[in-house]
Amino acid sequence: MSVERYPHLKNDDPEVYNLICQQAQMESSTLKMIASESYASFDVIEACGSIFTNKYAEGYPGARYYEGNEYADQLENLAIARGKELFGCEHMNVQPYSGSPANCAVYRALLNVGDKIMGVPVSEGGHLTHGWKVSFSGKDYQQIAYRPNQTTGRLDMDEVREIALRERPKLIWTGMSAYPFKLDYAAFAEIAKEVDAYLVADIAHINSLIIAGVHPDPVPYCDVVTSTAHKMLRGPRAGFIMSKVEDRYHQLYHAESKWNLAQSIDRAVFPMLQGGPHLSQIAGMATAFKYALTDEFKAYGAQIVKNAQALCAELQALGRPIAGGGTETHLLLLDFRHEDFTGKDASQALAKCGIIANFNMVPGDTRSPFKTSGVRLGTAALTSAGMKEDDMKKVAAWIARICSNIEKVDEIAPVIRAEIAEFCKGFVFPGITE
Repeated sequence: MSVERYPHLKNDDPEVYNLICQQAQMESSTLKMIASESYASFDVIEACGSIFTNKYAEGYPGARYYEGNEYADQLENLAIARGKELFGCEHMNVQPYSGSPANCAVYRALLNVGDKIMGVPVSEGGHLTHGWKVSFSGKDYQQIAYRPNQTTGRLDMDEVREIALRERPKLIWTGMSAYPFKLDYAAFAEIAKEVDAYLVADIAHINSLIIAGVHPDPVPYCDVVTSTAHKMLRGPRAGFIMSKVEDRYHQLYHAESKWNLAQSIDRAVFPMLQGGPHLSQIAGMATAFKYALTDEFKAYGAQIVKNAQALCAELQALGRPIAGGGTETHLLLLDFRHEDFTGKDASQALAKCGIIANFNMVPGDTRSPFKTSGVRLGTAALTSAGMKEDDMKKVAAWIARICSNIEKVDEIAPVIRAEIAEFCKGFVFPGITE
């Protein structure tokens, strides 16, 4: 296993080494179905553990506040060039430490505290940084909520437009953490233009589907696009921001500024919010971008959706309701609104049996966010391990079996856990067993 690559750690800190071993064993013998997780390659892991961990590079290439950054500049420029080629964007910043800091930088670059934003609440599938009340985004800005239809689970763009016209937000977020359908960026762009709002897409969950061409591309329609490099992109835990260089809304709202849109975002990342970038993570990001430019990666992105749809269809055939009735992306939501047990009960039972997922609210949920009526399932990690549609039928059978025997989970868990561990031996887990 890959942990044998760490001989110094094994000798010098066996406690940490053993925890790494245990995590690797768990991740290669269970079904990782958390929609925001996947497997980074050995190449990415090696880049993230490289000598660049040592270097302080506050500033941007060619304008650092420390000496000795010749190679750091080349590295960051390489990551930017590969990222721009991958997504076809005008400008890219690869310094955000993760997705939430990237979104925070967008707020600081574009808005004033107290401005109105439109976003989907966390309870309806949105992200914390799209205006949820416990986040800085909900405390510093006014969230105007729009949400999926409680029956269909889909966004109604006519309703989104009505809300935007009534509330006149300065920024509209599109992109969610638990939305299983394609997004209509062209319709969002028309609405944003009608109310003079920035349009920002958060594609942290779906970037690989966009690369594969199985989900619409937001870059031509949005002023700014944010993302992470982990999740299905299979890179390091880091964020990045893409944007236009010039933008009419930036001129409209910041006429006094000497900075264009791209410069304002860069200055919001540094020096406003962050210090020196994590160069080792940027190295991992550059490596992930290189792989994402290959045809092999595009095939993987397309297979993620095929697997999600196969899993969904089999679960429905086995009598398990799916919120919204289906999926067009990498995830689906098991719907337990009419069951006596909660989503949390189900996710804990699944975990005991070797299926790692998370409890999640579904449209129309009446249970607490700490209990929920749903479980979110994703297929990116399973696809990374090489699983295909027929394998999803086996996975669905285990899920249905567990959900039909919640009250007996302690009895059935050892049997199913062993079955899943044996099943996993037939696959290669990137960064662990490859």
